[in-house]
Amino acid sequence: MALWSGRFDQETDEELKKFTESISYDKRLYRYDIAGSCAHVNMLAAQGIVPEKTAGAIVGELKRIEQRIADGDFTFTAELEDIHMHIEHELIKALGDEGARLHSARSRNDQVALDIRLYLRDEIDAIADMLRNLQKTIVDLANKYRTAILPGFTHLQHAQPVLFAHHLLAYVEMFNRDFTRLQDCRQRFNVMPLGSSALAGTTLPIDRDAVCRELKFDDISRNSMDAVSDRDFIIELLSALAIFAMHVSRMSEDLILWSSREFDFIELGDAFCTGSSLMPQKKNPDIAELSRGKAARVYGALVALLTLCKGLPMTYNRDLQEDKEPVFDAIDTVKKILRVYPPMLASMAVKQEKMLAAANDPELMATDLAEALVEIGVPFRNAHHRVGAFVKWCKQHNKQLCDTTLEEMRQTIPEATPAFLEMFSPSKSVEKRETPGGTGPQSVDKQIRFWQKNLSL
Repeated sequence: MALWSGRFDQETDEELKKFTESISYDKRLYRYDIAGSCAHVNMLAAQGIVPEKTAGAIVGELKRIEQRIADGDFTFTAELEDIHMHIEHELIKALGDEGARLHSARSRNDQVALDIRLYLRDEIDAIADMLRNLQKTIVDLANKYRTAILPGFTHLQHAQPVLFAHHLLAYVEMFNRDFTRLQDCRQRFNVMPLGSSALAGTTLPIDRDAVCRELKFDDISRNSMDAVSDRDFIIELLSALAIFAMHVSRMSEDLILWSSREFDFIELGDAFCTGSSLMPQKKNPDIAELSRGKAARVYGALVALLTLCKGLPMTYNRDLQEDKEPVFDAIDTVKKILRVYPPMLASMAVKQEKMLAAANDPELMATDLAEALVEIGVPFRNAHHRVGAFVKWCKQHNKQLCDTTLEEMRQTIPEATPAFLEMFSPSKSVEKRETPGGTGPQSVDKQIRFWQKNLSL
């Protein structure tokens, strides 16, 4: 019999039980439900609402239930709907009416709001640690290949030579923003809703601050109606995870391109690739491709929660049961990516000669010519036009920029000096870019040292 069945004359329809159950997925919250229940009953005892002896028995039985679930010695059934009712049912079965005292001054509305916050708090910490590991892996790669040069791209067109380490460190910056977003999110939702009851608080003399301290929240919620209906913290977390998934997808696209025969800049380890069922020669970067694809899955979770909440009236509505599957799936997906991505990156062999050959295109140094003109007093827009005309002249005469004579260069760049003929070296090009944040070797070395210090490498 359901714990709320006193109001009803008829048995619950079997299909309704299947339709309304959430135990199939919210059972992962059991540790948090029990932690919240222990803190709650300790407070009830301290306030004289429940006898001390009863509270001790309840805590002891809750711990036994927790161990049973952990050991797999616990039966879940759709009839009991969710994890809260399963645990309370077992408690009452073991302790009788004394176990029924636990639910004083609380509702499943504030109970689930508490459980999900406790759960997400731990998950954020775990994901943040995994993100740090990903960053460390990338910094190690940047340090290992700090002298490698490849073409930088805009519009997927060759643009300017950059250090490979500089390109990698761009992703360290992206993932660091993901890390700080998780920290901000955690701080914002570390507020305790328990004690809000169904929506209006309780007439019983509870001590919410005591529960807050025991469960290590920063504060208690100020408004009971908001506390039970708020799912902003889940939406914010999913937003942060979606942005992370987008960053992984972007990095995956680079890896996929670099692995292709056309680029041939890198080769991922065999242990992190798969073959074709038809073509024996294939070696596919499946982790990168699947990570790119799984971004859509995380986006879907975010959109699902936004859509779920957009039309809900105050306060709690059963619709909110649908918040858990998307957030559970998004968390599981992100953690799967973060488990396989660092070792895949660490397996990567970098073909520095191929990268350098691609960066050796003289046109990649066209901007260097324009900036050299600026240094001798030519306005940049004029310099840009003259170098552009020089590139066009070379194409018309089927010549590389580096193969022209000074006289030929001066047909479009009259200010050119013999030094201009020496500007078509990728290594010299990157060496000139030592502005803070630039791709110069000293600048990149500074970035590497910054991250080594901040990531404790």
